[in-house]
Amino acid sequence: MPFNGPLPAILVVEDEFLILSATAYDLRDAGFTVFEASNADDAIELLEAHGEIRILFTDVDMPGSMDGLKLSAAVRERWPPTLIIVTSGKTLVGRAKLPVGGRFFPKPYSTGKIASAMQEMLA
Repeated sequence: MPFNGPLPAILVVEDEFLILSATAYDLRDAGFTVFEASNADDAIELLEAHGEIRILFTDVDMPGSMDGLKLSAAVRERWPPTLIIVTSGKTLVGRAKLPVGGRFFPKPYSTGKIASAMQEMLA
């Protein structure tokens, strides 16, 4: 069942600039409002400043104070309604490591499949 209404804001967290830019562009093209961060610290700042963010899409392997899995856990604890999708090209993440309700997509991923998963999660 597709999500009805305007698509919510997404926060994409990715330290590889080209992947971040391409993913954000494709998700905007799919109708989402997209915020971008290159590390977990910037992501937390954006989440604090923009209460309209409903979905976190984060890479696992990032420099900084925490990786994507720790960021996901922090977001689940602090902003429980936020939907979470985790991705990685280096690590396969099983359900036990994901926050409750979270999903995992290995890289390389299709942004179309990510957008569809987001719409399914919102339904």
